[in-house]
Formats: sequence, C-alpha cells, structure tokens
Amino acid sequence: MSAAVAWDVAPAPVRMPVRPVRPQLVSVPTGEDVVIRPAVPLRLTRAGRLAITVSVAVAAVVLAISLLSGGASAAVIEHSTTVQTGQTLSEVAAAQLPQLPVTEAVARIQVANDLTGSDVHAGQTLLIPAAG
Repeated sequence: MSAAVAWDVAPAPVRMPVRPVRPQLVSVPTGEDVVIRPAVPLRLTRAGRLAITVSVAVAAVVLAISLLSGGASAAVIEHSTTVQTGQTLSEVAAAQLPQLPVTEAVARIQVANDLTGSDVHAGQTLLIPAAG
C-alpha cells in the first residue's frame, strides 16, 4: 500500500475572489420635481452660549492685560551709542552700563533694540536703556 492511499489527497477548495459591490445608480429628480425644503433654523444651546460667552470674556481679559502691561515693560532709553570696529555686544554693555552685571546689561540692550542674538556690526547705533 502506498502513502497516497493513506492520506486524503483531494485538493483544497479554491476560493474565488469576490468582486467589490459597486454602488447602484440612483435617479435624482431635476427640474420641477425638485422639492426645496425650508432651512432649519440654527439653535444655540445653553452650553453653546456659555462657551461663546467664556471665550469672549477670556479674549477680552487677555487683550486688556496685554494693552495695560505693554507700556509698563517698555525700557526708558537714556542715550544711544555707535558700535566701533571689533566691538562686541558684551563690550558695549560693559562700557555703557558698568553698574550692572554684563549678562543683565546685554539682555537690557537686546530688549531695547529688539535684537534676537548678540550679533552687532560696526557703525550700528544701539539704544542704551537707563540702568535703574
């Protein structure tokens, strides 16, 4: 007896690929058959009104704080100076604001002149804020 007899050698069933179902065409009325329904009015719930009210209140408070604090943080400009050839911002700060630590003096000069870094070039005019 051979091994083929002992085992079921029937081929496994083959699965046929299933076609995807396509959407069916739908007849859409046109012309005089079209019925225009009146728009449903938008209803604002209590939670919606509360959300809008809180958002407007927060925006008003933030705006008021930014407007009121803007003038208080402005530095008082004492004088201006021109950067010499080879001079760095730290050297300008040490020379112009000797009563302050160099790091604080550099920071104040950067804020007064809207500088994002410590790069300055010869001939640049820098505003020097008051030390006090």
